[in-house]
Amino acid sequence: MSSGSTDKRRVQFRAPESLVERTDALAAVLETNRTDVIISALRDHLRNAAHDDELKQEIAGAYYDGEISFEELRELLGHEEAANFRVLKQQLDEEFIEAVGEELVE
Repeated sequence: MSSGSTDKRRVQFRAPESLVERTDALAAVLETNRTDVIISALRDHLRNAAHDDELKQEIAGAYYDGEISFEELRELLGHEEAANFRVLKQQLDEEFIEAVGEELVE
């Protein structure tokens, strides 16, 4: 996933009419367009998500369960936080393998 500002992808979605109207009103106040307001809001939401402990745990859980890749984890939480979760995942995997190995020996 590239984070370059020149890389763009068209995205279409449906939103409640009242939300679109509020977005357009804010765009008019800011003398910009709807797309810029939505992109700004999305950036803020993703930035805040990286600091929300409960959501961080959900993101980590998705990584541990293989639902998202390390690269996606890094994009969401930043390199340092993602590296910490990767180390923890490796430790958990090693502990699991050791525990299963001990059970098989018994």
